[in-house]
Amino acid sequence: MAGVLSGALALLPIADAHATRPDAPLIFGVFPNMTAMQTLEIYRPLADAMEKHLQRRVTIYSARDFKTFVERTRQGDYDILLTAPHLAWLARQDAGYRPLLKYAQPARGLLVVKITSPYRAPEDLRGQSIATPDAIAVATLAVQAEMAANGLRRNIDYQTTDYGSHLNAAIQVINGHAAAAILGLHPYRLLPPELRQQLRVLTETAPLSSLMYLTHPRLRDREANAIRRALLDFAATPEGKAFMLHGGYGGFAAVDGSELRAFRPYALQAEEMMRAAH
Repeated sequence: MAGVLSGALALLPIADAHATRPDAPLIFGVFPNMTAMQTLEIYRPLADAMEKHLQRRVTIYSARDFKTFVERTRQGDYDILLTAPHLAWLARQDAGYRPLLKYAQPARGLLVVKITSPYRAPEDLRGQSIATPDAIAVATLAVQAEMAANGLRRNIDYQTTDYGSHLNAAIQVINGHAAAAILGLHPYRLLPPELRQQLRVLTETAPLSSLMYLTHPRLRDREANAIRRALLDFAATPEGKAFMLHGGYGGFAAVDGSELRAFRPYALQAEEMMRAAH
C-alpha cells in the first residue's frame, strides 16, 4: 500500500518528480515502520510546515515494506529521507545521502507480551512465536541480539513472523496470534492508548540512535540547510512541540559521522538478509 501518501493513498511508483526544477515537489520518503495511514496522519503537519518554509510542495512517500523502501533509497528516489540509523548508514554508502538531524530521544527495542500473559522473562518464550514489524528493523535486530546473548536463537529456540508494521505486530499479541512482539520504543508510544494498555514490556534494549533525516546529494547545501532550518523552526512551534511530545522524540539533535559508523554491523546484517530474500 505504499507509494505516494497525499490526500489519498495510491499504488504508484515514484514519478520523475525529483528536485530537478525549483517548482517540482520535494519527495519526502518516510521509513515504513507504521501503517500508511499512521504515516500520513503523523507526518503531514511536518510536511506542511516544510512547504510553508521552503515555498515548495512536499509530497510524502513511503513503501509497502522495508526492503522496497531501502531499494528506493538506493535509487535516490527520495529528496528528503527519514529512516532508521542502520539504513541511514546504507543510504550514505549507496547513494551519498547526507545526515541532517535526528530525534534527540534515543530509541530502544522492546519485547512486549499481552498484559495477562504468563511470560515474565524472555527465556519463557522458548518454543513460542514472536511477531516483528520487519526482519531488518533495527528494533528487531537489537532485541534478537540481546536474546542471542541470553542463549535464545531465532528459528531454533523461537520463531518470528514479519507483520509489516509495529502496529500490526502489536495486534498479533493482543489477538493471541503471537506470544510476544518486538516493537520500537517510539512506535510503541504512538500506539492507540487502548492497545498500549493491553501490553506489558518484558525487556528493552540499551538506547539506540533514533530515526534520522537525510537529504539526497542532488540538493545543494543551500537547499539542505533550508530544510534543516524548516525542521528546527517546526520543532519550536506549538504544533511541532505537540508532534515531539506525542512521539516521545525529544526534539531534534545533530548527527555525527561516528554515530552512523556504529550502526555498520546492523546495516551489513540487514543488507545480507535482503540479499538472501531475493
